[in-house]
Amino acid sequence: MSEFWLISAPGEKTCQQTWEKLCNATMKQNNLSANYKFHLPDLKVGTLDQLVGLSDELGKLDTYVESVTRKVASYLGDVLEDQRHTLADNLLANGLELEAYLTRFQWDMAKFPIKQSLKSITEMINKQVTNLDTELKTRSAAFNNLKTQLQSIERKATGSLLVRSLADLVRKEHFVLGSEYLTTLLVVVPKALFKDWQMKYEKLADMVVPKSSQLVFEDNEHGLFTVTLFEKVKDEFKLHCRENKFVVRDFVYDESALLAGKNEIAKLESDKRKQYGLLIRWLKVNFSEAFMAWIHVKALRLFVESVLRYGLPVNFQGMLLHPQKKMLKRLREVLNQLYSHLDTSIAQGPVDDIPGLNLGQQEYYPYVYFKICIDLADTSAGRL
Repeated sequence: MSEFWLISAPGEKTCQQTWEKLCNATMKQNNLSANYKFHLPDLKVGTLDQLVGLSDELGKLDTYVESVTRKVASYLGDVLEDQRHTLADNLLANGLELEAYLTRFQWDMAKFPIKQSLKSITEMINKQVTNLDTELKTRSAAFNNLKTQLQSIERKATGSLLVRSLADLVRKEHFVLGSEYLTTLLVVVPKALFKDWQMKYEKLADMVVPKSSQLVFEDNEHGLFTVTLFEKVKDEFKLHCRENKFVVRDFVYDESALLAGKNEIAKLESDKRKQYGLLIRWLKVNFSEAFMAWIHVKALRLFVESVLRYGLPVNFQGMLLHPQKKMLKRLREVLNQLYSHLDTSIAQGPVDDIPGLNLGQQEYYPYVYFKICIDLADTSAGRL
């Protein structure tokens, strides 16, 4: 199960006692969850007004950073295409599987120095993730453009003879080239009308070269025929073709243009291969950065809400619970019983937003609680 509960409760005589009390109620007696200590550094508290303002700000940042993290994961899955089943293997945080990173969380002192104020750390994370989001849009647009160009060329090369490119179906010897008077046309004929074509094409205009028509290619529905005629009757011939349901394709045999087209395809395919490798590496690295930033936001929220809820001096234990399947309701009941003394008015479940604690739609319990879902390999959210 990918759902984790990040909670805190005030220290009893010691924070260790708070931890042991939780484990006794949820693991030893009931086997409702796997529990992990969630370590927080000695962050700067600031003033009460600052904490109340940060509570709201961090709630919005949490939503934003999660959305960017899911967006990166989702796009990595899109880029992997037929290798999408390997997505979970590519979604790592600091080289660890997501569950391992979360359950062994350690604050990144180098990236987010705790000498900085909570406001400054929040702004640093916001700036980092905003830059990441912007670069993701730029890189994805460039790669998607390459894919679109190649897909367009592939469609032209594989569709019906009425619309597909003819460049790879014809050869130089199919055409009369360099003549001032003669020209060769390419005509698409429905299979049911092949006999009609053979009987009629020489009579569709006065100056058609006898026995000049040759079947060059056929698919399930149509055949592609050549026919040679005098240039001056070309328009008349095209008109009579339309009357007989024969379609003259506009095509000029130009070796240099055909070569340029093949070179363009080769270049696009080469560019896609190069960009693919670079993009995969960028997405893996920056997924890790986004996910780690997200968990640091959760840590900040846990700290801020715990100080607002339990007061000063700072004395609470952060704890991460991994609920057992089908045990969520029972686990919630046990936690409500365990911590009912913290706020008797809401011991039985969530209530509306509490004045001074800007939780928005976040569920409210007598203990500080945040849900973390690390189902990022399954997400379809956050499409670009």
